[in-house]
Amino acid sequence: MEQQAIWAIIIFLAAYALIITEKIHRTIIAMLGGLIVVAAGVVNQETVLHHIDFNTLGLLIGMMIIVSITADTGLFKFIAIWASKKAQGKPVRIMIVLSLITAVGSAFLDNVTTILLMVPVTFSITRQLRVNPIPFLITQIISSNVGGTATLIGDPPNIMIGSAVKELTFGAFITNLTPIIIIIMAVYVLLFILLFRKQIQTTPERTQNIMELELTGIITDKKLLVQSLSILGLTILAFFLHQMLHLESAVVALSGAFILLLLTGEHRMEDAFSKVEWTTIFFFIGLFALVSGLVETGVIADLAAKAIELTDGDPVATSMLILWLSAIASAFLDNIPFVATMIPMIQEMGNMGVQNLEPLWWSLALGACLGGNGTLIGASANLIAAGMSGKEGYPIKFLAYFKVAFPLMILSIVLSSVYVYLRYLI
Repeated sequence: MEQQAIWAIIIFLAAYALIITEKIHRTIIAMLGGLIVVAAGVVNQETVLHHIDFNTLGLLIGMMIIVSITADTGLFKFIAIWASKKAQGKPVRIMIVLSLITAVGSAFLDNVTTILLMVPVTFSITRQLRVNPIPFLITQIISSNVGGTATLIGDPPNIMIGSAVKELTFGAFITNLTPIIIIIMAVYVLLFILLFRKQIQTTPERTQNIMELELTGIITDKKLLVQSLSILGLTILAFFLHQMLHLESAVVALSGAFILLLLTGEHRMEDAFSKVEWTTIFFFIGLFALVSGLVETGVIADLAAKAIELTDGDPVATSMLILWLSAIASAFLDNIPFVATMIPMIQEMGNMGVQNLEPLWWSLALGACLGGNGTLIGASANLIAAGMSGKEGYPIKFLAYFKVAFPLMILSIVLSSVYVYLRYLI
């Protein structure tokens, strides 16, 4: 193995190890790692720039701007309180309704954003009921990762896969992933009820408190609401049509964002930009730089060759290997850097003679997104929810979450294995 390849592996593994420890912020580690790849001469600056997926970055930034402006209207708080009243203030029903709202929201807004919007509302409702908020938050974390799996824009791994493989359109993600996601979510709802119904009992008086909550006044700006929903609706429609329109998904998202800023006035621009999660954006940039070293030195090609050798190129064995490897790895490692490594590996398999890559892409999407549910560090949404809960005085313990979420994650991968086999491999 060439010296540059050895350096690429050492830098990548060192960065990965530091990201896992969480001693230093992962964005700092990823950016420093990417810069060291260049400084050490593994790849040059121009080559790294070619590996940075600006389509993924543009899509994330555009959707973050649209959602931040929409959130200013009070819409998401209104939906949560309205749904809680429709659930007649009963904790189990509210927990299920909020988890379903989180799943649907995560499919079209992205799961990190949905969690940021839902957690404060959840605490507001659980205070009224005087029940433990942690079961509500755990079900929302799990639902956000499940719902986010259903669409191109729902979860960062899907955004990265869709950006790398132009044939996998917004419609293709919905057609291929939404059916199994609906089945998994239906099974989860039943299990949520069985697992948590005894932990969130309350009194009739506290239930009545929810029923007496006023909805008037929650929507703070009706004109802005109409503008935001109109642009959000048009943006999602454009995602369905983006291949027909010959537009990349980043162009669609950024067009929606800046048209909305044009309509709402430049005074909102500073605030909207401040709410973009720039730490996440730079984390992606650092990762792309780190992975570029592995691609350019041939390490990824060697890994792909070993995987094909292990499965003898059999499509069933290769799909199952990717599905289960992605799920287990994504449970214990952040799924974003894992997917950043796997994408070029699957592309290399195509160059080595694997004819049909489609089952492999859907296996990667299902494994990485659903696997993120396995532990508290498996996905960005999990960490954000845990951090927000800790600030409110309700820390979510790693083992307490693991005992509930890991078996549920394994169940979802079993269901996904059956689905992938029946749909693509018979």
